[in-house]
Amino acid sequence: MRSEFRAFTAVALAACALTGCATGSNSGLGMASGADPSWGEANRQTMAAQIIDPAPHYDTAAPQGSGVQGVAAVERYRTDKVKVPEKSGTKASSQ
Repeated sequence: MRSEFRAFTAVALAACALTGCATGSNSGLGMASGADPSWGEANRQTMAAQIIDPAPHYDTAAPQGSGVQGVAAVERYRTDKVKVPEKSGTKASSQ
């Protein structure tokens, strides 16, 4: 029984020592072990897409608005008398 314990301990210590040699992108240890530098890029791209430019610059001017039209639209919305848009399809007719 004692020799089985020693053999198990020796195998366990060897396994622990060999885990220190694991390198590469499959080791899961991060950049310090030489992992792929693009690891986590999808997450970084998703976070970057959610950042809004505080001072955006547009190529075209902003369209002019009308306060009178805006007030009328809000009033129609409040009284449930909105203008129903025309129906339009996605299929183009070739005839």
